[in-house]
Amino acid sequence: MGVINVSPNSYYKKSIATDYESISKCAKKMEIDGADIVDIGAVSTAPYLEDIASQYVEEERVRVAIEAVRHSTSLPISIDTQKAAVAELCVDMGVDIINDVTGLKYDKNMAKVISESRIRLIMGAFNRNDSRTKCGDIQETIKILRTSIGIARENKIRDENIIVDPSIGFFRKEGKNDFFTKIRNMEWYERDLSIISNLDKLGTLLKPVCISVSNKSFIGHVFGLDTKKRLIPSLIFELLCFLKGATIIRTHNVKQTRLAIKTLEHYPKK
Repeated sequence: MGVINVSPNSYYKKSIATDYESISKCAKKMEIDGADIVDIGAVSTAPYLEDIASQYVEEERVRVAIEAVRHSTSLPISIDTQKAAVAELCVDMGVDIINDVTGLKYDKNMAKVISESRIRLIMGAFNRNDSRTKCGDIQETIKILRTSIGIARENKIRDENIIVDPSIGFFRKEGKNDFFTKIRNMEWYERDLSIISNLDKLGTLLKPVCISVSNKSFIGHVFGLDTKKRLIPSLIFELLCFLKGATIIRTHNVKQTRLAIKTLEHYPKK
């Protein structure tokens, strides 16, 4: 899953494309490089950001982005949004997946939009300020995702349309917006590393797993690298996730990630 950020304040600047032409070129390159899906993010929800774009701005951005990607590729489109109204607009424009980092917990109308459209849904692990979330380890993450799966089932969202995401980078002790889960007993980068190490345990949910680790801040913290220098550890962590059962690798580095996974698939199995 290749990432195109149409928000100018995304943390990874190379993934930003904000006008029709640049979005089209970016999507076409991803298709050539081996992407299976294009994920469009119109609003950055990084925990350190205080100013979040309005719904109107988000809608204007996704309109342009969807048209640009549709014009230049035949790839399925995923839209990264937490707002039901934006999701509904995107569904009307023919997108294939809604990627909600809050797991249906931010906008109470999101589940209805997903249910009625019968679209596929990626649900991020999200628990905001629930005091029961201590460290966000794999067991707590599974419990959080089970709650979102329960919301989906209550709203008659088909089980086969649900994909889960453990939300690397979104569990923090502090943040400036509503889109992170507060943890208390573990450092955020330790939490992210522990999730990757135990990713196979998400198999108990019996759902496909999407994960995004490329160029994430835990890599910068652990290795002292800025975003321009995180490619190698990004690829290694992506391969670890693949080996531990991830179905979808959401990445900024489509060509390199595709080649790395192809290389691994050619390794003789004993």
